[in-house]
Amino acid sequence: MLLRLLGLFLALSGSCWCAPQQTCHPGDELLAKCSHISRVYSIGRSTEGRDLLVIEFSNNPGQHDLLEPEVKLIGNMHGNEVLGRELLIYLAQYLCSEYTLGNPRVQTIINTTRVHILASMNPDGYELAAAEGHLLNGWTHGRTNAQNIDLNRNFPDLTSVFYRNRRSRHYRTDHIPIPDGYWFDKVAPETFAVMKWIRSIPFVQSASLHGGELVVSYPFDYSRHPHEEKMFSPTQDERVFKQLARTYADAHATMSDNDTDRCGAIFYRTKGIINGALWYSFPGGMSDFNYLHTNCLEITVELGCDKFPSEVELYPEWKRNKEALLSFIESVHRGIKGVVKDVHGNGIKDATISVKGIRKDITTGGDYWRLLSAGTHIVTATAKGYSRVSKRVHLPHSLNKAGRVDFVLKKMSPPYALGVTFHRADSD
Repeated sequence: MLLRLLGLFLALSGSCWCAPQQTCHPGDELLAKCSHISRVYSIGRSTEGRDLLVIEFSNNPGQHDLLEPEVKLIGNMHGNEVLGRELLIYLAQYLCSEYTLGNPRVQTIINTTRVHILASMNPDGYELAAAEGHLLNGWTHGRTNAQNIDLNRNFPDLTSVFYRNRRSRHYRTDHIPIPDGYWFDKVAPETFAVMKWIRSIPFVQSASLHGGELVVSYPFDYSRHPHEEKMFSPTQDERVFKQLARTYADAHATMSDNDTDRCGAIFYRTKGIINGALWYSFPGGMSDFNYLHTNCLEITVELGCDKFPSEVELYPEWKRNKEALLSFIESVHRGIKGVVKDVHGNGIKDATISVKGIRKDITTGGDYWRLLSAGTHIVTATAKGYSRVSKRVHLPHSLNKAGRVDFVLKKMSPPYALGVTFHRADSD
């Protein structure tokens, strides 16, 4: 089953997984070497029935390991923006090959992180663009799916809900439910499949790879004043999002350069990163949905002006982006992690982790990950029917791994009192 799905996954690229002037080996042979650290699975089908295939890398593929963060990388959301699609296939090849060769960095990534790669979210749009080829392909042909839907405008617009209700003290500003009215409009099967995927796995961070500029943007993508096209619209996690964006841009070969004679010159003053709404505003984006509906923080990576580069340009682009992709995956090991248990050592599901001063909570499945910037934070764990416990956590700038912060909550008899236990906990 793995090798059959792998053949389909390889077919996404339309070419072998290899650099120019290298010998191409059959994909079956390549992934057969890595079957112990990888699997290929489908999250659904496109409008025209093509599988939306994900390749996963983990030392225990197929299941969530306690305290192991989950990262996703998505390419080709717009079918004519193909570079991200190809880079993710190169990345999958690289992770497989280098793990087998004993590369300690890659082994550490795979042994401590569960990485999911969706190389093409819009295979139908890609087929339209690929039929013309890179020389004839226009700026928009193949951008949408087979229903002519722009997938990055098709997610529930939770940002408008957030803006309407953010001043209400009792209205939550995270894990916002999907409005009933959303389902009355046309929901693309690709969008629906990704929404189910996002809800089924406890992703911590994500990157969506696009083309058309050379910059990393981060939420919010929809302005708090929609009629004003360019307005800075930060989330509660502005510092963390800037750090994630900086991680990719600074590790890229040229993205953060101040060279004005290149693609992305309009972003040289910000060194290759920007708040999405400050660039241009749009509702229904995937990154805003991730942030407001789940625990996951997602950035958007614009890989360059050429949306459909020629085959000979692919390997040089891989070299320009390889360190950025690896650094981004590694950056999930920041902030704090831990487990929430009762006094008997049993994990508590659906507990809430909140950070004082950041009105964005995350929920747990027993374990949790919370991306945070350096500094001192007051972190509180709560769960229905249990006591509330707070801890003071200090994260130094030099910390290169997530600090371990566990919580033990005591069962309370109804009616539940608002008991608070306060502890001090420095990161390890």
